[in-house]
Amino acid sequence: MNLAAANNESLAEFSNVLIYSAMAVYTLAFLAHIAEWTFGSRSKVGRTAAALTANGTAAAPKIQVARKGGGAAVLERPKVVTRSSTGARDVPDGPGAAGGDQQGDMYGRIAVSLTALAFLIEAAGVVTRAVSVQRAPWGNMYEFSTTFSTVAVGAYLGFLLAKKNVRWIGLPLVTTVLLDLGIATTWLYTESDQLVPALHSYWLWIHVSTAIFCGAVFYLGAVATLLYLFRDSYENKLATGGNPGSFARSVLERLPAAASLDKFAYRINAAIFPLWTFTIIAGAIWAGDAWGRYWGWDAKEVWSFITWVAYAAYLHARATAGWKGRKAAYIALIAFACFLFNYYGVNLFVNSLHGYAGV
Repeated sequence: MNLAAANNESLAEFSNVLIYSAMAVYTLAFLAHIAEWTFGSRSKVGRTAAALTANGTAAAPKIQVARKGGGAAVLERPKVVTRSSTGARDVPDGPGAAGGDQQGDMYGRIAVSLTALAFLIEAAGVVTRAVSVQRAPWGNMYEFSTTFSTVAVGAYLGFLLAKKNVRWIGLPLVTTVLLDLGIATTWLYTESDQLVPALHSYWLWIHVSTAIFCGAVFYLGAVATLLYLFRDSYENKLATGGNPGSFARSVLERLPAAASLDKFAYRINAAIFPLWTFTIIAGAIWAGDAWGRYWGWDAKEVWSFITWVAYAAYLHARATAGWKGRKAAYIALIAFACFLFNYYGVNLFVNSLHGYAGV
């Protein structure tokens, strides 16, 4: 073994150490987010949100008017109901996981800080892996998974830096990242190695990097969509006089309103869809260079196209009367499930030209 090979092997081992270190810090962030939800309380803002959900608007305050000859007449202030769109409830956002509680907010800030630290460590592990193999660090499923989770956390932190109210996504995000890294380091781990000749192209950087970024942001949209379905059911139950359990009230009341979650998911999916379109086009161009044909109905190509069609159907449903809301949300979740199958299912269970490096 020459000196260069020994150095590359040492870097690969150091990359593994960084990934495991990131997992340890993500675990601490996970516990801090649990503490945020546990010790945070339902604040006055949250209780107001529930009241607005149940009644359609806040209780109308009364006005006292002086009567001639003494006394006072009590008049009801006219009720004013505003709606963002047809059929939408005018419900304010919940107070967040901390519930407006100072102790809960402290744990939430600790969780975000730990998440940012873990992100930096994991990103260093991805970069070290790239240096050890002297290529893009996404030549197999292990490398794709570690890079994917890094980009997902980076996107989340980017929203926080932009002052967006997305801290509620912290707990499901960190939980998913831990699962992703756990699967990557146990079942998907592959020793660092060079790629087959077909992958030695600058399109590896362009095509796969955009696919990773699209998937990471689609994931954030999928989480928002799933939470929207739960929150929407909660608001519907309150609006019809139902009595949700204490756990549902404690958790769902602190989330953003269903309309806010729905809007967040839609904006993310709509913004990333053109980039996913470019990802497929870039893959076709790369296939033309590598295999002499732009499209061959390979399994990976087919499922990338199915994913594109599913997200196109979601965006169309959002613009179609009668398909907004929950129906469109179901399509969005199906679209993300297609993306997941395109990654895990095709790579593990289907013979494909895109199956490289074992996994």
